Order: sequence, then structure tokens, then C-alpha cells
Amino acid sequence: MQSFQFHPAVARWFEQMFGSPTGPQMRGWPAIQSGRHVLISAPTGSGKTLAAFFASLDALFREGVETELRDETQVVYVSPLKALSNDIRKNLQEPLAGIRALLQETERREIDVRAEVRTGDTTAAQRQALIKKPPHILVTTPESLYLLLTSDSGRNMLRTARTLILDEIHAVVDDRRGAHLALSVERLAALTKNPLQRIGLSATQKPIEEVARFLVGSRSQMTKDGKLSASPTDNPDCEIIDIGHRREMDLAVELPKSPLEAVMSNEVWEEIYRRLAELIQAHRTTLVFVNTRRMAERVTHHLSELLGADIVTSHHGSLSAKLRLDAEDRLKHGELRALVATASLELGIDIGSVDLVCQLGTTRSIATLLQRVGRAEHKRGGLPKGRIFPLSRDELVECVALLRCVRGGELDRLSIPEKPLDVLAQQIVAAASTEDWDENDFFELVCSAWPYRNLTRDEFDSVVTMLGEGFSTKRGRRAALIHHDAVNHRIRGRRGARLTALTSGGAIPDNADYRVILEPSETFVGTVNEDFAVESLAGDIFQLGNASWRILRINSGVVRVEDAKGQPPGIPFWLGEAPARTAELSQAVSDLRMEIKKVLANGENLAEWLAEQMQLPKEAADQLADYFADTYRSLGAIPSQQTLVIERFFDESGGMQLVLHAPFGSRINRAWGLALRKRFCRSFNFELQAAATDDSIVISLGTQHSFPLEEVFRYLNSKTVRDLLVQALLDAPMFTIRWRWNATRSLAVPRFRGGAKMAAPLQRMESENLLAAVFPDQLACLEHIIGDREIPDHPLVKQTIDDCLTEAMDIDGLEEVLHKIERGHICCIARDLPEPSPFASEILNARPYAFLDNAPLEERRTQAVYTRRASERNGNDGLGILDATGIDKVRREAWPVATNADELHDALMLLAVMTRDEVLRTVHHEDNGAGAEHLLDKLVADKRAAQLRVDDKKFWVCAERLPMLKTIYPGADLDPQLSAPESAQKQNWERSNAIREGLRGRMEVSGPVTAARLQDILSLSTSEIETGLLGLESEGFVLRGRFYPGTTQQEWCDRRLLARIHRLTIDRLRAEIQPVSIEDFYRFLFAWQRADTDHRVEGPDGLQSVLEQLDGCELPLASWESAVLAARVADYDPEWLDRLCFSGRIGWGRLSAPQNANVRASAPLRTSP
Repeated sequence: MQSFQFHPAVARWFEQMFGSPTGPQMRGWPAIQSGRHVLISAPTGSGKTLAAFFASLDALFREGVETELRDETQVVYVSPLKALSNDIRKNLQEPLAGIRALLQETERREIDVRAEVRTGDTTAAQRQALIKKPPHILVTTPESLYLLLTSDSGRNMLRTARTLILDEIHAVVDDRRGAHLALSVERLAALTKNPLQRIGLSATQKPIEEVARFLVGSRSQMTKDGKLSASPTDNPDCEIIDIGHRREMDLAVELPKSPLEAVMSNEVWEEIYRRLAELIQAHRTTLVFVNTRRMAERVTHHLSELLGADIVTSHHGSLSAKLRLDAEDRLKHGELRALVATASLELGIDIGSVDLVCQLGTTRSIATLLQRVGRAEHKRGGLPKGRIFPLSRDELVECVALLRCVRGGELDRLSIPEKPLDVLAQQIVAAASTEDWDENDFFELVCSAWPYRNLTRDEFDSVVTMLGEGFSTKRGRRAALIHHDAVNHRIRGRRGARLTALTSGGAIPDNADYRVILEPSETFVGTVNEDFAVESLAGDIFQLGNASWRILRINSGVVRVEDAKGQPPGIPFWLGEAPARTAELSQAVSDLRMEIKKVLANGENLAEWLAEQMQLPKEAADQLADYFADTYRSLGAIPSQQTLVIERFFDESGGMQLVLHAPFGSRINRAWGLALRKRFCRSFNFELQAAATDDSIVISLGTQHSFPLEEVFRYLNSKTVRDLLVQALLDAPMFTIRWRWNATRSLAVPRFRGGAKMAAPLQRMESENLLAAVFPDQLACLEHIIGDREIPDHPLVKQTIDDCLTEAMDIDGLEEVLHKIERGHICCIARDLPEPSPFASEILNARPYAFLDNAPLEERRTQAVYTRRASERNGNDGLGILDATGIDKVRREAWPVATNADELHDALMLLAVMTRDEVLRTVHHEDNGAGAEHLLDKLVADKRAAQLRVDDKKFWVCAERLPMLKTIYPGADLDPQLSAPESAQKQNWERSNAIREGLRGRMEVSGPVTAARLQDILSLSTSEIETGLLGLESEGFVLRGRFYPGTTQQEWCDRRLLARIHRLTIDRLRAEIQPVSIEDFYRFLFAWQRADTDHRVEGPDGLQSVLEQLDGCELPLASWESAVLAARVADYDPEWLDRLCFSGRIGWGRLSAPQNANVRASAPLRTSP
């Protein structure tokens, strides 16, 4: 039974347009009309936005019919994106105009209900018009709402608000913008004359009760004595309408013809571009989502070459609002066939009918995939169609897990940041600058915002004190923004505080981008990264918004450009942190790996299982099956959250790489990697390179690091890792970046000064000066700091450290993992390998955002690792086994060879003691002309060597080693008697050191050997041998493991010899790679040279690519056009070559000297010959 009531004209318009209401509308309208707070969760395209607005429209038109509708704002709609705000305003015009026309027809009255937008893109003239005549519905963003609450004119406009609509609430609830918005909402509720009804909308959110609490705040959860009564299980004072997020979708994985690798080659990218172009041509409109702005520009450039620049363009946050709106309108009106976008088009923007959504790379979260694919068929009853293009083998695994989560109805869990103090400081300044506040009242207002429900009075007082007293620097006190009357408990803004709050407010951190300005029209085109601008030169051409721009000059913060008229551009880059994979998706990846491990262990056909259970195409199933089978053979396990695997292998420089496979997501892995790096630094006194991704951690070890591999799992303790990680993050780039963000957000470092935006370098200097004032140890010379740096009790420092621990990393998750390892709940496996396993390829080729240190990409030690391509692997190569032939060869080559007495003396110096058999082995050599006895007699006659009797055993020794050997064997006899040189007698030996040095020389020439074998040769106890070997291991001189195939005993080996054995093993594996047949090779050549019909290029651009491939090739002039170019370019036209020559892109010339010396010299020409 219908339980809502609309004005007849309003109801009539809805029936004419839509017929019957959807589920969210049917259940939402009665709740909204009852006046309660309402949270609506429904799939995309289900009409939930209209469900929120329509009741308000009805109330406004009813008021207009019954009385005179005053010019005052009654509905405030807040959207997280400016594009979404503009879209909502445009979509409101249709119902407003339609209902107005019906009322004009029935009531004979003109009721003008107006909706306007106020965002950062709104011009000054438009803002003035809003103030003079406030709209009934104000569409805005969280940042603009804050500005309105902080200005007198904005407060006057908002004072009459009755309804607040928060759209796409999940997009802000789990970050700083959410905390900032929650405080703004409470400030709005305190400002309004009427009770403020709150309506929240979202397509994806979990847990929904927590989001409802965020929406309504904690004031309704307070008891009479002012204490918070709600527990996590209590229901918030809110009507929750959960239609569910599940929606039927047509989802599939797309793969290129070539197999995926850890790094995509240009050829594979070309295959993806061609497949994208095919999909775009097969559909009317297509949205292509990518994860970075650089990729958006690059994909747009390549698609434009394939499809034409008029039907493809890009859309991302670094483009100007004008270009973004133009792209949205062109797509909506059917002028564009494809739009390549980042998250800027992710939320519920109505961009017309989109037939297909393509996602390049993994989304790293379930909710993001649902939002992006939900853009297709964004209408009632539509079936969204999405195609996902994984860009590596690990991404293919993640995409399979992602699709499995979507089909299973799983969602990511939102985590609301707890009481960020930098945002609190900003809102205190903003509120105090508008009116005087009693600090107790304002503390109560702050605590009524859900993220601040657990804020203590001490924390609040520390922020107030910081704002009242400012910071004491060598330039005097600064950043004191409020007057704090501690006697009367009042806070009010200082002079200039409101201007600072208005010009420097907001929760989105500055990104130090340069503005791109087109001359001579002074048109704002967009922004580029500061580093890209600094590295560019005048004359460089780059692409932005699918157009080429030539740089004229670069000023402070501004890149001035002119139209490059379509010349080939470079692609700009933007630097930033990569989003981490969500915990739920990481768990799904781990679960998939565990199931695959069971299939492999049972000997089942993995490819068939993947195709059947995961609904994968045959190519994807075969690739994944090979990938996991190779890894299983290499590691003997498949890493998961229940089974961690650590592998170690040599690189080409002689160092070693340690890879920990832990699919917990990059937040936990980043914390684990940083803490491990710090522990290694303290243990070995070396700073190591490290990187962390969602699935693994790599630490690059030098030639001096040696330790039992299985002990790495115990290097960190769950009880002490937090303190260790705090010290580690202080040296990481994340601390400096987040300090600057927090200093800016708290208004300690203003974004504007003197009416102009402060340049990014100056902001960095100001934040560094501020850090030196409050945390001097952070910037002090480490030589003067003994032990750990002491963390000051300052709200901004504490907040920055907390951000690093819980936002950039997940310290709680890491502590839980370490606790499980300590209790034995996680299986830990250690493997020493001759070359990296297939799973290690991705982390070895990690991008710069994964680095945990400051070393640039070109200096990474991981670049010294040779990794085989997937196509090079032999499935039966036994990757984890060293080659026995290689071990024997290294042992033979390492053992010393003596052809004269001096060389035999060198061998005695090296080994310290040699048995008779070892001497014979050393001297025995083809055509050496002397026997062992002769050489020994000569050394004895020269008093350089003698026999040492130890019990029943005899050794040959040299004079120089006698003091050391008498320490090792105190009761031994010499025959004949021998005296050590004076230089050797001066050294005093301890027994443990003497044994260690004796073992050092022997290990240099022995190869893999067991402690029992050394005990048998040297007649020493097992404990003495093992103590000496452990000492050598701590120096990084030897490594332990099981090196001989099939051995069960622990062996020890010199690090240098082991590296040689690894290289010989890899050489053997490489030699097993079979070359392709000559027929396949020629087929490849014809395709590569574009000489077969299937791979011929077209047009002038294709001709240019062929000439670039043949660059430097010298052929007879007559053959170029008739035989070479005509065979490679379809429908070749000689005019194309002439155009390329006249444009200066192609030059001609003779490279080799002419055979006839009398012929005149030739040089490259800019025109055709």
C-alpha cells in the first residue's frame, strides 16, 4: 500500500516520465516525508538520487502553491565531485521545468523553484548572484560547504536549510574529507533555525550501520549526562533503507594474444589498443577507465591514432573544468565514441547512455569495480557490461578474485578515520573566526561528529593550545590563529584568521602541480606535475586533454604553452601514492591461491578447473595454470595468508635478493618491509633498498649479508614492532609528505600569502622550518643522536605518525600477522633458489611508488636480477635445485693448484692445515714437472713448512700460521721444529678467532661442505666448528642451506663460490631453452617487418613507423619505394613520403663511404633527394 503523498502535479509528472517508482523510491519517500534521518543504499541506476530529491521538490512546490515561496535555501545537496554536482544540477532542471509547467497548467501559477551550483569552479559573478538571490536547492561540494559556513554571506544563506543530502557518501566516509565534512555538517546543524533532516545516498557501503552513524552523528546517541551510549551493535537514530548493492552484470576478462608478463612490452600494448578499438567500434559509447592520469593521456593518444582524434578524448582531475564539462557533454550527446577517464567519472554522474565500460588494470577494490562498471547502462533495468584488461599475471589473478567477489555479492569494509587533529584545528579556526564560542559547547559540537566521538578533552585542549600559542621559531611566534580565553573558557578568531581559513581550508592536500596556460588567450588548460614541469624545456611538446601543446616558457608554478598543431607529443607524468588493495580483496586473492594449491596438490588439471569454476576463457585459464604450476615447482608451495614463503637468490652483481611472498595488501606489506629494513639496518649497519607491493616484499642484500633464511620470520616481534616502525617511518618519504599535508590542513602553513598562492617549494621550506621548531630531532644530525629519536608530545607530530601507521600502512594488521606467526597459526617456508620464482618477477620490476627508500629506479639493485620470461620456462626444469655438475666444477676450480714451492706455500697459508691427500690433490697437475714430495722437501729445507701432529693425525703447515695453530691445537707437536716470523709472533690469538680464521681459508676453496665433514678433517669438536661458521655467517662470508641435490644435511658454502654455482645452474637452464623452428622464425620476421598482409600498416603514420624501424638501413635508392615500402604499407602513396620529408621528420643520406672516391661527399638532407 502506498504510504507517501505527493502534490497531484508532482505525482503526475513522475508517472508521465517513469511510470512506477523503484524500490529505493517506494521505501525512501515515506521515510523522508516522516522527517526522520534516512540512509538509502541501492545499486547504481536505481533512481536513489531522485528518491532523495523528489520529496524535497514536492515540499517546495507545495509551499509555493499554499503560500508565497520565499527566496531562501531549504535543501543543501553535497556531492564529493564537482562533476557530479554539475550533473545533478543539470538533471534537476528537467523535473523543475516539467512540474512548473504542470502547475502553470493546473494552478495557473508560476512557481519558480531554483537549483544552483556552488563549487570551486563557480565564478565570482555567479557567487554574488547566489548571495543576492539564494536558490531553493543548493548543490555543492564538501569544500564549498565549509567555505559557505565560514563566510557571513554563506552562513546567512544556509541558516534556512531544512534538508541535507549527502550523495555517494562512501566516497568520503573513509578518508580525511569525511571527517572534515562531518564537522561541517555539525556546524550546519548548529547554524540552522530548523531541525536539519539528513539524507545519505550510496551504491556501495559496508557496514551500513556505521555509515548511518556517520550520517547522523553521535549527538542522538548521547545519554542525559552527556556520555556516548552507542556501542558498535546499537542501531543509529536513522531509517536505513538497504536495497542491496547486487546487480546483474555482464563482466568478463580480456587478454591480449601474447602471454602476460611482469612488464608489458610495446607489442602487447599495441594488441590491447587494437582490441579496445574493436570494442569501441562495436558499441555506440564506451567508457575506458584507467588508474593514472598518465595512462589516461597515453591510452587516449593511441586510441586517437586508431580511431580518430574527434571521437576519443580524456577526462581526469588535472584537466580544466571547461575541458571536463566539454568532454561530458560531447559523450552525452553522442559526439564521442569513447572517453578515457580516471576516478573523475567513477561516481554517479549521468553522462548519457554508455554501452560498455572497459577497465585497464585491476581496480584494487570491489567497490571501485562496481562503481565503474555501473556507469554502463546507468538507468533503470539496465544490464551493465564491463570488460577488464589485466596488465600482468598478478593482476590477472587479482581480477579473477575480483570477479569472484562481485558474483558472490561481497563488498569492501569501510574504515572511518578516528579523530584527525589537523582537520579539527582547521575547523576550530573557521568556527572561531565567525563567532565567539564557549569551548565546552564547541567540544560538545565536535564530539557529536561521529569520527570525533572518542575525542578526549586533553586532545581537544592540546589543539586549542597549539592554535592559541602558535609555534615558536627563530623568526618569532607564528600560526597563532585564535584567542583562547582560558579564564572564561572562550575561543575566538584572531585578526586574519577567517581569511586564512577561507583561502587555505579543505581536506584535500596540495599536489604542487603547475598550471598550464594557453597563450595568447590566457586559457587555463589543466595542470601537470611539478617534477614534469621542472624537467621540461621550452620547445618540448606534450599532450594534455588529447591535444598537443608546445612549451613556450616555464615560470614559477605556470607552464605557458601554444597549440602544437597536432605534432607528435610526449606524455606528461604525475607522481603520487598508489591506492592499496583492500583487505577483503586481498583475502579473496589468498583464498583463490589456497584453492589452486589444493588442485595442484591433488594432481588435477588446473586449467580445466579455472575455466570451469572461475568462468575464464581458455587463454586466461592456460596462462594462470602455467603460472601457478611453475611457482609450485619452484617454491614447493603457493603463498597465501596462511602459508608465507620467503625466497633468496643471487643477482648478477653478486648480491642477493630476499623476496617475502605475503598477499596481505600493500598497507601491511609496506609496514612489514619498512620494519624489516630497519631491523636489517640495525643488525648489519647497512641501509638496504626495499620495496613492497600488494603481494610481496623485496629487500636487496649486499655481498656482506648472510643469515639463516628461516630466521627472517622471527626478526620482528608483535610487541615491539610498533616502536621500531615509528623510528623507521621517520626516515621514509611518507612522513615528510604527510607532515606537510597536516601542517597545511591545520593552517599552520597557509596555502595563500599576500593574496597569492604560495609556491610549492616555499610551502615545503615552511613546513620543514615548522618541523624543526616542534620536532628538532627529526632534522638533527644523526651523529648527535644516541638511540631512538624522542617523539615530542605535539598534536601535529602525533597525528602525522598516526597517519603513517594507519593510513599509509596498517600497523594493527601487521601486529596481528606477527602474532599469528609467533603462535604457529601461519606456516612459514624458506627457500634458497638459483633464480627467482615466477611470483618474484612482479616485485623485482616494481614501480617507484612501491619503493621504501629514496634510491631512484635506475639505481635499484633489483635491476641486476635476470628473470626469464614465461615463454622461456621449461616446466620440468626443477627451478629450486642447484646443478650437481656445476657444484663439482666450482669445487674443482676453486681448489688451489701448485706447480712450484711458492704456490704450495700459498695454499698452506690459505688453508692453514693440509692433510697429505690434500697436498697431493694440490700438487697433482699435468706437466707440472715436480712431485709433492719434492716441493714439500724444499719448503722444509727453507724452514717455511713442517708437519703438525694432532693426536693420530698429521697436517702440513706453514711457519706464518704457527701462532694461530698453536692456539687451536695447544698440545700438537712439530716435525721438524719451526719458528714463526717475528711479524706473526706479535699477534695474540683467541681460540674462537683462530678457529674462525682457519675455517675462513678452507671455506674459500671447499664449496658446499657439512660441519661434520669439517670436524672430521680438522679434528675439532662440533660446537667449535659451528661457532666458527656462525661467526663467518654473521660477516656475510658463508651461507647455509642444502645445496647438493637430494642432501638432507645442512651444508655451508662460501658466498662467492655459491654465487658461481648459481650462475652455472642458470646457464644450464638457459641452454635448455629450445630455439623455434626456422619456419616459425621466418613467420615472426615477416610479421615484425610488417611484410605479411595481416600486419601491414596504413596511412602516413604507419609509413613513419616503418621508416623508424628501418632507421639507419642502407639500400639502393630505387628499391625503397618500389620494393620495401610498398610491401609494408597498404595502398602506399609516394606523396606520404614527400610530406614526411618536407615536415622534417625524415632525413635522407648515405651512411657508408662511396666506393668511388671522386664522387662528391653527401650528407643527410631535410628534403627528398
